Amino acid sequence: MFKNRVEAGKLLANKLLQYKNAQAVVIGLARGGIPVAFEIAYVLCAYLDVALVKKLGAPMQEELAIGAIVDGKNPQIFLNNEIIKHLNITKNYIDEITEIKLSEIRKREKIYRSGRDRIDIAGKIVIVVDDGIATGASIKVVIRYLKSENPKKIIVAVPVAPIETIAELKREVDEVVVLSAPENFYAVGASYDDFSQTSDKEVISLLDKANDNLCFVKP
Repeated sequence: MFKNRVEAGKLLANKLLQYKNAQAVVIGLARGGIPVAFEIAYVLCAYLDVALVKKLGAPMQEELAIGAIVDGKNPQIFLNNEIIKHLNITKNYIDEITEIKLSEIRKREKIYRSGRDRIDIAGKIVIVVDDGIATGASIKVVIRYLKSENPKKIIVAVPVAPIETIAELKREVDEVVVLSAPENFYAVGASYDDFSQTSDKEVISLLDKANDNLCFVKP
């Protein structure tokens, strides 16, 4: 059980000390992954950046994810074809919801980055961080994007994830670092004493603090 995301980030950082001063890029999934990623980036004196993923909801059932999308030089989409086929969802609907979510991501990124460009990850060690993983849909689409940018190495670092998802991710990236893999996984929040929602204000503050702190490597 983790006290909060800050504690989880510090514990993960201790498992990643081999990458200290390696000019690694720590990429946190907004919003909950940023407090965890901040602690890792601080300890490793690494770059800190943000990835925004939007769930693609089913028609009339927005909470039912039919996929996910992440923006970048080459926006990547992850689709759950089984659900799409079962619900007879049309390509027109998928194209429409994709454009809507991509627009939302780009607006939010401008706010989060405060005018800063994305950090170039080509040839760099990349550490992808979230506050936990359930199905892995969000982090998988981020990994797909990162691979298109030709990093030197991709590492997934999360406090908690189910055993099955960890096994899947190990086939996708170079290394997976997980602190807890409960046999009976219920939800990410069950591993935290405090799993209160991370605000936009907190995300912006941490990204700005990372950019201003002398410990962090400057882009």
